[in-house]
Amino acid sequence: MNPALVARDPQFALAAAAGPAVWLAFALALGVRPDPAWAFFADPTGFFGLAVAWPLAEEGLFRGVVQPALARTRGGAREAWGVTTANAATSVLFAVAHLLVHAPAWAVATVVPSLVFGYFRDRYGSIVPGAALHVFYNAGWFLTFGL
Repeated sequence: MNPALVARDPQFALAAAAGPAVWLAFALALGVRPDPAWAFFADPTGFFGLAVAWPLAEEGLFRGVVQPALARTRGGAREAWGVTTANAATSVLFAVAHLLVHAPAWAVATVVPSLVFGYFRDRYGSIVPGAALHVFYNAGWFLTFGL
């Protein structure tokens, strides 16, 4: 995987831009004023865990182990609308895992970002682009809404 190629990828740029658009939409819909200083300075270790360490661990497991294993199965590499069967199944498992710590609606809301992370896993054969997006998405979310 060539990081310069990823950085110039218009689809990656669109995926990165989607994060702030979603945060802004949620903030406006919920009437929340972003307060980045509060989230970071209130608990930097909590922020690091939620925004960096946890997403990297999730990507290592879901896009580094589960998705490639499913892709090697019969039908796992089948693709529809740019999404492989392995990516779709991994994203469902990702959402199910989030049920352990989130309300059902929030767990279901992880499916779309998971499909994006998995798409870039398939596109580049690496977890790095998806992991970068996952960290970016989580960091922005927690900076916008606090811990």
